[in-house]
Amino acid sequence: MTSPIYAVGDIHGQHEMLEDALRLVEQDGGPDARVVFLGDYVDRGPNSRGVLDLLIEGQRAGRNWVMVKGNHDRMFARFVQGGEIADKHLPVTLNWLDPRLGGRETLASYRVAVTDRDRIFQVQERARADVPQAHTDFLNGLPAYHQEGELLFVHAGIRPGIPLEQQTEDDLVWIRNEFLMESGPHPWLVVHGHTPVDRAEHCGNRVNLDTGAGYGKPLATAVFEGKDCWLLTEAGRVPLTPNPW
Repeated sequence: MTSPIYAVGDIHGQHEMLEDALRLVEQDGGPDARVVFLGDYVDRGPNSRGVLDLLIEGQRAGRNWVMVKGNHDRMFARFVQGGEIADKHLPVTLNWLDPRLGGRETLASYRVAVTDRDRIFQVQERARADVPQAHTDFLNGLPAYHQEGELLFVHAGIRPGIPLEQQTEDDLVWIRNEFLMESGPHPWLVVHGHTPVDRAEHCGNRVNLDTGAGYGKPLATAVFEGKDCWLLTEAGRVPLTPNPW
């Protein structure tokens, strides 16, 4: 019998939703359940610091957890460490402190004040002083993907046709169209987040678990046994099967 693997979608600072998801996982699979988190732990939601504290505490306690890196996690760490304000994948008019990206909410969870009068270097100096080194070390140390059996867990997706060892981190945390539009099979069932959808979806070659928690929508949690997949709900497992189209 295949051991179940649980996956949690993009959390985006939603600490209470994360606690609820872990409760559902434990109810279904026990305290030692294997859990993979799909990245984007920070930004937009109200308690990014609490989310990272919980994940780091679980890692230190030896929980059976794997956390992969998301683009928001990378932007946060790069801002704190080097003052990088705009990833090259963002439109030229958008940066991490823009309300659409949620960096200010993340800094607020560390009690780092940001005003419209501040220069970027002033905000970064406060962030360096108040964000624990353990948090940036944790984010920098996250793998860009996790492959286990027939499943590949990654934040954004993969570039089709490229061997896994040749995939770039930029693609693994940022890719969209080339991956989302690919209807052919991959070597694995790819489990990802990054692109919000109204409800978790199974597209045959991939499963998208980003259901918009960063915007206050539910946080998706799924369980896999081989390539068979269910969503976890308060009522138990609900099958998640490939879309008919």
